[in-house]
Amino acid sequence: MTEYDYVIVGGGSAGAAVAARLSEDPSVTVCLLEAGPSDVGDDAVLRLDRWMELLESGYDWDYPIEPQENGNSFMRHARAKVLGGCSSHNSCIAFWAPREDLDSWERDHGCTGWGADSVYRLYPRIETNDAPGDHHGRSGPVHIMTVPPNDPCGVAVLDACEAVGIPRVEFNSGRTVINGANFFQINSRADGTRSSSSVSYLHPNFDRPNLAVRTGSWAKKVVVENGRAVGIDITDNAFGRTTRISAGREVIVSAGAIDSPKLLMLSGIGPSDHLRENGIDVLVDSPGVGAHLQDHPEGVIGFETTRPMVRSSTQWWEAGIFTTTVDGLDRPDLMMHYGSVPFDMHTLRQGYPTAENTFCLTPNVTHARSRGTVRLRSRDFRDKPRVDPRYFTDPEGHDLRVMIAGLRRARDIASAAPLSDWVARELYPGPDTQSDVELADYIRRTHNTVYHPAGSVRMGADDDPMSPLDPQLRVKGIDGLRVADASVFPAHTTVNPNITVMLVGERCAELLTAAR
Repeated sequence: MTEYDYVIVGGGSAGAAVAARLSEDPSVTVCLLEAGPSDVGDDAVLRLDRWMELLESGYDWDYPIEPQENGNSFMRHARAKVLGGCSSHNSCIAFWAPREDLDSWERDHGCTGWGADSVYRLYPRIETNDAPGDHHGRSGPVHIMTVPPNDPCGVAVLDACEAVGIPRVEFNSGRTVINGANFFQINSRADGTRSSSSVSYLHPNFDRPNLAVRTGSWAKKVVVENGRAVGIDITDNAFGRTTRISAGREVIVSAGAIDSPKLLMLSGIGPSDHLRENGIDVLVDSPGVGAHLQDHPEGVIGFETTRPMVRSSTQWWEAGIFTTTVDGLDRPDLMMHYGSVPFDMHTLRQGYPTAENTFCLTPNVTHARSRGTVRLRSRDFRDKPRVDPRYFTDPEGHDLRVMIAGLRRARDIASAAPLSDWVARELYPGPDTQSDVELADYIRRTHNTVYHPAGSVRMGADDDPMSPLDPQLRVKGIDGLRVADASVFPAHTTVNPNITVMLVGERCAELLTAAR
């Protein structure tokens, strides 16, 4: 078949949810297009403890970033090229977003219907959660488990946090954690299989006669006729012929915060001057397409240990720490992940020492104020886009200030008992790096990303010209076209966003159903 009611571009965290929910109605036909291969039977993808093998692999679009004026130009954005998208590629840290995040979407950004009172109900619908509490879901597609306290160094990290005033707390309790730490919840099955959107939403439903999942299908452009999206042109390889997949009702773009704006721009929807520069006919002048790129920039501090680290783990990054660097915040401005591996991918090339037995703390900025862009490299769909996060360029210096404070806070934690007994030496940045100037220089050269790009096709008020989408996720100026993925976030979540991206997919399916 090449004609369906709904065509979804991208079988990732949101797209898989949209496809599964729409195809629950046997009266409609749904086609899900994924450029990458299937994950079925592929242990490299399905085994959660192997996730770090996927970085810069054949399952990764592996996007370089543009030279950074104030950050690490060597950094790359891993974007998954496999069914399940980044939920098949990440460490499966599972968070409900704070209510304050979603309320801000509605209050501050004009996203009517996206406040916590409206959409928080979708989190329990998504999950089967092993944590206590009547608010949790027990029959949703995504299995969420609490990481067991099997890592003795991780336990020592949490004990040290308590010693410096960061108490153990329960994550996903329904209350916003402003200052607290614990082992994460992760979307994983008990046997170590990642509970990705593919495993959760698609694998049980492949036999639906009204759902077609087409892997190896690379989208070239959205087909628009008389102001309405009517399909997607795809190819099965870089030099293959074009196949048109037609959509009788709507097209949903769920290609992620880098590829969704790319596809829209290739289709003539984006900043008019930029499109004309690349020889693309302008269908809709939408200057917000590819703008407002947001991320969670991440620093790293590593310690060689006095004893061997664990040799098995659920996913090697099992605990999280939230706290604030200034008083009076309703959400934490600082988060750290604890890793039980030598995370030296940006420090080793800078000359810092490494060791086999290492633990890391990775302070990241939860609400970075720097804004970047996604732009076309050319009109050729095969060319990787120009991704420019513009790290640490906010005029007030907020992002760098929070990161510096995070490194100092990480040192406080590492110097507190019982974690101090685990520390043989600080490897990077090293004890001689003390001043703000020295720490800032270290951050600029060695920081990474938590791989959370968002906001590049943001939704907003109907009359906001810089928001390409309305609150129903519809592309302004084109009928029958919506976007559903992290690109729609008007502002970033405080926490790891993957479960909220699934929520966007769930909400998109509701909006599509209501529009029929």
